[in-house]
Order: sequence, then structure tokens, then C-alpha cells
Amino acid sequence: MPSEKEHKEFHSVAMDGEGWHSPPGYPPDIEQKILAGGFDADHMMGSRTRLLRFKPGAHTTVAFVHDYWEEVYLISGDLIVDGGDGQHPATFLSHTYACRPPGIYHGPFRSETGCLLLEFHYYASPVAPW
Repeated sequence: MPSEKEHKEFHSVAMDGEGWHSPPGYPPDIEQKILAGGFDADHMMGSRTRLLRFKPGAHTTVAFVHDYWEEVYLISGDLIVDGGDGQHPATFLSHTYACRPPGIYHGPFRSETGCLLLEFHYYASPVAPW
């Protein structure tokens, strides 16, 4: 069962090698690294913070929809939303942000040059402790 996010002070994050893997349902040229949290989609509990990276030319083929909140910050590179229903592709560059409530369709996605995203996933709206 997931718990609150653990306390972690500043520490180096290895950008190559250890801890990177393709999430279930993603192609092998898209990888994630979990930074913090416990996330249990089966029980709709918890939260996580992760890095998601697309290698150059990486793409998904279908739109995503999920039952949790998602916040995404594009740190570097390009992310292209291919859209659907006749929509034209939209290209986003570094320092762009999205916040999606549960049930919102998004994607498919691709990246020409590769990109790095910081993502937050959670089931309940975060409540500030102050």
C-alpha cells in the first residue's frame, strides 16, 4: 500500500543508467525514473513524482486517459501532441506546463529531438500542510 512521499534531501539524480525503465504500455525509447512516492493505480491511492524522457524520434500511438491528476513540466527538448479528431499537431518546447484532471484524453505524443518531462501523478488534490 502506498504511503506519503518519503523525505529526501537534495541528492544527485543519475540521468544515465540506473533507475530508468520503460513504463508498462510504452515503447522502449520512452523511459521513466521514479523520484519519489508510492503509487497504486489498482487501489486508486498514492502519488508519484517521475522524470519521463523521450529519445529522439520516440512516439506513442494512442491517446492516454487515466483516473488520476497529472501535472507535466517540459524541462527540455520538444514534445509534439499529434492530437486527434482532425486536430493539427502542436509542438511545445522547454518551459511549458500542463495540468490534467482525471478523464482527460491527451496525446498521442512524439519528439523529434528528444525531451525530458517532470511529472506529478496523484489521486486527490494535494492539500497544503500550512
